[in-house]
Amino acid sequence: MLWLVVAALAVRQVAAILRLPPSRRLTDLETWTGADGVLHIGGPLYATGKFTGTPFSGLVLKPLTRSAEQSLGVAWTFGSLLLVVVLGLVAARALPGEVSRRTRLIAAPVAISLLMLSLPVRNAFHLGQTSIIPVLLVLLGCFAVRDQRGSGVLIGLGAALQPTVLLFVPLLWLTGRRRAALSATAAFAVCTALAWALMARDSWTYWIHHVAGAGLGSHPDGLANQSMHGALLRLGLHGPLEIVVFLVLAVAVSVLALRRAARYAKDGQLLLAVAVTGCAAVAVSPTAWQHQLLWVLLAVVGRVGRRAADRMVWPAVVVLVSTLPGTMLLPNMAALYPVRDNVVLLTAIAAACAVPFMGRTAPGWDAAEPTVYATPVQARWSRLPLLPFWRRVLTRPNLLLELLAIRVGYSVYSHIRAAATGGRSTAEAHGRTVVSIEKALHINIEHWANHAVVKVHWLESFFNFYYESFHFVVPLAILAVLYVRRPSDYRWARTSLSFATLLGLVGFYFFPLAPPRLMPGLGFIDSVHGAQDLAHPDYGAMTAMTNQYAAMPSLHFGWALWCGVTVAVLVPKRWMKAVALLHPIFTVSAIIATANHWVLDAIGGATVVALGFGLTYLLAGPRTLLAPDAAREPEPAPRQKPPSPEQEQEQEQEQEQEQERQEPERERQGQERERQEPEQQEPEAAGAG
Repeated sequence: MLWLVVAALAVRQVAAILRLPPSRRLTDLETWTGADGVLHIGGPLYATGKFTGTPFSGLVLKPLTRSAEQSLGVAWTFGSLLLVVVLGLVAARALPGEVSRRTRLIAAPVAISLLMLSLPVRNAFHLGQTSIIPVLLVLLGCFAVRDQRGSGVLIGLGAALQPTVLLFVPLLWLTGRRRAALSATAAFAVCTALAWALMARDSWTYWIHHVAGAGLGSHPDGLANQSMHGALLRLGLHGPLEIVVFLVLAVAVSVLALRRAARYAKDGQLLLAVAVTGCAAVAVSPTAWQHQLLWVLLAVVGRVGRRAADRMVWPAVVVLVSTLPGTMLLPNMAALYPVRDNVVLLTAIAAACAVPFMGRTAPGWDAAEPTVYATPVQARWSRLPLLPFWRRVLTRPNLLLELLAIRVGYSVYSHIRAAATGGRSTAEAHGRTVVSIEKALHINIEHWANHAVVKVHWLESFFNFYYESFHFVVPLAILAVLYVRRPSDYRWARTSLSFATLLGLVGFYFFPLAPPRLMPGLGFIDSVHGAQDLAHPDYGAMTAMTNQYAAMPSLHFGWALWCGVTVAVLVPKRWMKAVALLHPIFTVSAIIATANHWVLDAIGGATVVALGFGLTYLLAGPRTLLAPDAAREPEPAPRQKPPSPEQEQEQEQEQEQEQERQEPERERQGQERERQEPEQQEPEAAGAG
């Protein structure tokens, strides 16, 4: 099944490239080798600024200009796909420690799938880049070729294509593979010298004028440059000061990373050592474009955390950083821009210098501290829970992993919500249908409530403030309190809210609905956003921010109802339950009074929340949990007071009397044994005669 996933991802990747028009397909490759590409021009290689590789890579790519353009694109796509498969297989076979055959079989398709989904590989496919080749050459040199000379030659070729690969030479030297280090240096020198001999002017431009390619391609301060040089430029440092700071940081990161990598290599974790060195190469490179950041994904093999609950945090961080853009990982807040814009670089530096990867001799390497699972209360129906393997624990989940899950989940929710527009005509038609249903049910109170509230200024201001202020604050506050005070209830509440939100997305997609404020001709007043120009379909700047037709169901009310029910279920006193239920009451009043939702929207929100709680109950069982049997400590035996001297004397006298009573019985048994011995000896003597 995992290999089927790999095949599906491969087909999707190839189809995504080949379906593009020629002008948008393999743009870098076409720039180099197309009909009017750089490699066709007889003049300087870097005159146009479109070629960013080394002079040796230009020398290697030069023969490709004789191929037909369309055939070259197809061959390059399938060739890159083959390289990714080989890269995944080599990485899977290089896992550290004793790995079972089953794990190795699973590791190969998982590794290839992660590579297919990663941003560096997807960009390399889309652009037609050669960034996969240096990584593969290093892995082949470290794991596939046993001869040190051949291993060094492969790494040297990788350095000739991507100069920061030279950082692996000191790693080879520190790990005792000095012949491989010398061979790598010699191979790099020979390839570079060959390029100097055949392309002297281009070599001077690349190595001297641009200092190993710095400044070629896009602007070095662009977000795509995830190196320390690019980060310093984005922070406002320029000129000699920036160069000095960059060089100092580069030396510090390189030394620390190489020392750590050498330690991991001697510990039997050569793949982790390669990943740490590659992450350092990303950080110290003058330019590290997105398609060159594949080293960060290899750091997923490191083990961090002694508890089983914490063991997945580092792999999750690496996979998310490697597959999702920074805008999905962190919210759009100005204070977080330095982190969001450099999230890949920060992950690479952390892997190279800071993350405490475990050694193979560490106590928790083979078996992490197990998670203690709670014993669920017996459900009302014997077939529940439907997923018996969905076992819940009493301890709180890892905070970093939880925050990442919430942030990524909400980002996916926002993207799907924004994409499910359905069109203005469909949304307005659904709006007229809702009006007809509400009239038939005599619950069409939106127009009356809207105009009644607008006439009372303080009430209008209160509902406007309530609508805009508490939608996110209250659910996040409840989740935070439950996380700290009631971890097991936090898991139950979070799962219920997640199910309700997913069901809400289904409603947005299949039933786009215009809210009352965007229904022309009905006379509603938008008290929150101001007057809307209903003659134009964009409705101003709000359309660019969110899908304004995502009205059914109302998750504004649904989340508020979830807050009220959750608090009412968990708090002990009745007055607390009553106060908790005020929040959904105020919310439903606000969404109707401000003309942002219909009454049926609120009913839809209540429905998805009820289904969310119901699904959690069906799949995971009741909310109430029992203490785990394994966690229950045996009750200590009651402590006895030491006996007094008088009691000790009485106990000694009782023991002496007991011995005196047993003495005659012991004498009688001895006499009986003496009589039986001669009787046993006489038959033996007769038999011998």
